[in-house]
Order: sequence, then C-alpha cells, then structure tokens
Amino acid sequence: MNLYFSTEIEKELKYYVYRLIDPRNGETFYIGKGKGNRVFSHINNELTAKEKEDDGISDKLSRIRKIKLDGFEVAHVIHRHGLDEKTAFEVEGALIDAYPSITNIMGGHGNNDRGVMHSKQIITHYQADEVDLDNAPHKALLIKVNKTAEGSDLYDATRYAWRVGSRAEEADIILSIFRNMIVGVFVATNWLDATAENFPGKETVDGRKGFIGKEADIEIQKKYIGKKLPKDYYGTKGAANPIKYSW
Repeated sequence: MNLYFSTEIEKELKYYVYRLIDPRNGETFYIGKGKGNRVFSHINNELTAKEKEDDGISDKLSRIRKIKLDGFEVAHVIHRHGLDEKTAFEVEGALIDAYPSITNIMGGHGNNDRGVMHSKQIITHYQADEVDLDNAPHKALLIKVNKTAEGSDLYDATRYAWRVGSRAEEADIILSIFRNMIVGVFVATNWLDATAENFPGKETVDGRKGFIGKEADIEIQKKYIGKKLPKDYYGTKGAANPIKYSW
C-alpha cells in the first residue's frame, strides 16, 4: 500500500527535509527536500520522467529494491519541516555533508561553494583563479564527481558510467570537477559501452558509456588543476546533469 500525507498534514509540513533509512542496518542512504508527498515518491514510483532517467542506475533505487526484496520497508524520517524553500535547500545541503556515505548523485544546494571544507580548502577555494574554458586550447568534457580522490580512485570515479554520445569522443581532455574546482585532468583513448565485459569489476549500465584513458601530460594538468569554474558554470543551481562540454 502506497504511503501518503493527507492534505491537512501537507499544509502543516510546508517545505521539509527528509532522510531515507535502510531498516536492515539503520543507515541513512538518501537525503532530499520537498513538499507534499515528495518523501514517498521514491518508493511509490512517482518520480518524474526526467528523475527516472537520471535515477535509472542510481545506488538509491538499487538500495530500495534490495530492501523490498529482503521483505522490509524503507523508513522515512522528516528531519525538519515547516520551512520555506530557501531554508529547506540549506538544511538539505548541510545534511548531505553530514552523511558522506549517502547515495545522492548530486550535492546539496550551495555545497559546491559553501559545503564542508577544511580551512586550507577554504583558502584554496576563494583564492583560486577562474579557468577560461571558452578560450582554452583544449575541448574539455567536464564531469562532476561526488568526492575527491587521488590517483586511480579519481580516475575510476571520473570514467564510469555516463550518458554521453559521440560528442564525447571529440574532447581533447576530461576534467574532474569537485566543488566547482578542477581536481583532475584525463585523456580518453577509447569510449566504450558501460558493460561488465568492457570494464571488469563494474556492473553493466545500459545506455551509458565509460572511457579508457590516462592522466593528461603534466604540463596540461598544470593549466587546469586547482582552478575553479565561473560561478554557476553548470547553469541552474541544483542541475542534476553532471556532464558539460566546453565547446
């Protein structure tokens, strides 16, 4: 039976921030914000067509399916309610920072610029030069990654698995973006369908691709790593698409 709030309850809730919890281990695995019956949309299969497309392979929906297969129900916690939309965005962003293991594909509102950072990261973030990709010598494919990593970890987080077409093959370089900063530069030698056969150790993801490649030459890395993107370079705040082309 689908869960719903009554109209009377919806009026009291206004905007709210919620957590989805796995009852098998008590782990919070997703954080969101909304109003009305948004909190139940994930289990009631009421996501919009765009959300279903973005969430089709997400860890969130995979976790929900596994919970149901084990005979349990997702626990829904309203973390804070009675909010206006702006405040809800801020509370959501703060909670996403507080639960680093959650399955959210994108960070919360303001997390790119104002999320959790070490004091040295704050200094680096605000003193970094902006990169001018419009006049850069390379065609760049930008990919937002959820967390920073070093070496092969960052490469692995950047290369798999994305909804891209033949246009991706035109890119000279691939930039890993974290908190609006360029943290890695790679060169793709081949784009392949995102299958377990092409990428051993990965799960097959229909309709997506990944790349085989390497770190860019050190001189190219120096041109980009540590520089920040212009504010709102990705467009509308909270935009779900992690992919952007510079050309």
